[in-house]
Amino acid sequence: MAAVVLVTGGTGLVGKAIEYVIEHEPEGSRFGKRPGEKWIFAGSCEADLRDPEETQKLFEKYQPTHVIHLAALVGGLFANRERKMTFLRDNMLINDNVLHTAHIKGTKKVLSCLSTCVFPDKVEYPLTEEKVHLGPPHPSNFGYAHAKRMVDIQNHAYKEEFGCNFTSAIPTNVFGPHDNFDLKHAHVMPALIHKCYLSQKNNTPLKVMGDGSPLRQFIYSRDLAKLFMWQMREYESVEPVILSVDENDEISIRDLANSIVKVMNHPDKPEFENEVNDNGQDRKPASNAKLMSLIGPDFKFTPFEQALQETVAWFLQNYANARTGQSHA
Repeated sequence: MAAVVLVTGGTGLVGKAIEYVIEHEPEGSRFGKRPGEKWIFAGSCEADLRDPEETQKLFEKYQPTHVIHLAALVGGLFANRERKMTFLRDNMLINDNVLHTAHIKGTKKVLSCLSTCVFPDKVEYPLTEEKVHLGPPHPSNFGYAHAKRMVDIQNHAYKEEFGCNFTSAIPTNVFGPHDNFDLKHAHVMPALIHKCYLSQKNNTPLKVMGDGSPLRQFIYSRDLAKLFMWQMREYESVEPVILSVDENDEISIRDLANSIVKVMNHPDKPEFENEVNDNGQDRKPASNAKLMSLIGPDFKFTPFEQALQETVAWFLQNYANARTGQSHA
């Protein structure tokens, strides 16, 4: 029986990247579509996964054998800080409904997407998969972080009690085409790309929150998509896997802003507002040693500058239809 893969959150950043990989990698290749395989990319307009009945109807409609669970209420530093309870409750409802429905429908495998924010605030670096539950997460996003952390608990519990093949991935900071560029809700890179665009358009200074010192690992969405394909098909453990570039490839927010200015041909340098409280965590380097030991040395990440150029090009070409929070009337 050919696989039917349901991708929840399938119209978002990572879902669109998986769709891109499915369409562009050779059929039958390691990351390509397999003969007879069916892929469904479901967005929030098709089902409100906070609602158990709508979740069940979605599963009944498509009868998935496999699920890549990307759906979540997500946001950047400001959104997470201001709406902790909403991020906690909505994501717990979504995750519980998807996993429970997958269990009762006999889904063969569920791969859920977590985030490095699940890790403790006070922890020895680099982050590794064994450190998820060693202390409370950073207070700036503890609602979202606890909801995502619970998925790992649920995966283990479903496996122990019912034998379910549920597992999870922990990506670092994802970016790419189809990202959310809305300045109120965006993560740092799409927010800076949009700010740079508006700065050029309106001939105003490019102001950046914080002092530019925090360090982050950025992974291109189309690379991440391939890693999700690998984990869905070849990885059979309940334990999570960090999906990331090497920890030595951290980039400061200052360098990121300067790279965006360069790629977008902005004539001025970014102005940092130097409010340290706006920095978030200073750094949270994650080790990809487990990933690379399993997937093998042949897997190569897209060079950062190339990935950034492709992301900016997509944003500029699709500004009228991108998620920008702007009225395009």
